[in-house]
Amino acid sequence: MEHIIDCKGLKCPQPVINTKKYFDSIKEGTATVIVDNDVSKSNLLKFAKSNGFASEAKQKNNLYYITIVKNVNDCKTITADDKELTIVISNNKLGLGNDELGAVLIKSYLYALTESSNLPTNLIFLNGGVKLTVEGSDSIDNLKLLEEKGVNIYSCGTCLDFYGLKEKLIVGEITNMYSIVEKMNSSDNTIKL
Repeated sequence: MEHIIDCKGLKCPQPVINTKKYFDSIKEGTATVIVDNDVSKSNLLKFAKSNGFASEAKQKNNLYYITIVKNVNDCKTITADDKELTIVISNNKLGLGNDELGAVLIKSYLYALTESSNLPTNLIFLNGGVKLTVEGSDSIDNLKLLEEKGVNIYSCGTCLDFYGLKEKLIVGEITNMYSIVEKMNSSDNTIKL
């Protein structure tokens, strides 16, 4: 019998948390998660993909039904070549002191990162750092190049909302604090700037 995880009315990241708890408790199986907003639907599909689970989303009567299948033979296994580096950028300037210099340094850092042979798996932008991923940022070209090279770029949705920038996001995708914690905790190395 298929398990139902009813997350109607719950705000992110709660639907992902509830779903993860269920799948952590079973070796393999199927569950359908019910949510009532597009952000939760997207985050659940990302959760499934990042764990190697099969998933499918259907919409009916303003609700999303996300069916997720955990098959022990399909789950992601990490090898030594898959080591993850996550870089968390919490400001649109690098270092303390002169803000003008800090803006030059962060732009230079992101450019140098595009030339690095050891690219991070994830770039996570928090607080003032989200200003680097939106319209008007001098770092957009470098971030787009990093994204083209396979770097996952995430901006905190709460932070974008706080600064009124959600509609101005140009590069990467919006994420939530639960996903940020998961990425930081599961990475082999996390660097905070």
